[in-house]
Amino acid sequence: MGLLILAAFVAAAGVANLRQPQRIGQDRTGTSPAVRPGGTSKLNSATVAARMLRHMNVLFIASTAVVAADPPQSRKLFMDALGLPLEGEGDGYYSSGSIPGSKHFGVWPLAEAAEACFGTPTWPGDRVIPQASIEFEVEDADAVAAAGAELERAGFELLHPARTEPWGQTVTRLLTDDGLIVGISYAPSLHNGEGA
Repeated sequence: MGLLILAAFVAAAGVANLRQPQRIGQDRTGTSPAVRPGGTSKLNSATVAARMLRHMNVLFIASTAVVAADPPQSRKLFMDALGLPLEGEGDGYYSSGSIPGSKHFGVWPLAEAAEACFGTPTWPGDRVIPQASIEFEVEDADAVAAAGAELERAGFELLHPARTEPWGQTVTRLLTDDGLIVGISYAPSLHNGEGA
């Protein structure tokens, strides 16, 4: 079930066409590429890679966040206009764990996202600038590392391997071509009887 959620999300994000397709090497009519004129395959590497994801157990969406190049302006929308109960954490990050239907929603400054992903406050110029972040929760810290390895075997480039952050969350992340940071996460606080 968890894999279906990730597959649906990745497909919606434009990373891959994840419909339940034909066998590898055949088109939807069952014809192999060698039989089609030109012998080209309609399968792209992301589609083939996505089919290889079979073991990850996503429990729920742990976090969503807007990645904000101008955090004060974003806070005007989300806090002032929409009235979301976001609280500052002293470093420009505002979030809430008390919005119904969401475990965690945040406004993540771009400089902090760059620091979390690359260890520098400046987003690399050769990478698409992220617009949002979503994290999928797995059952434990070891599952984060296993999920990262699964994603790499499937052809996805990780921004960083699984690591444990100072607040106790273990996470690995990738960046889609659309500018979405996708994290696989284990946050112990979400598993301590808080309705995980």
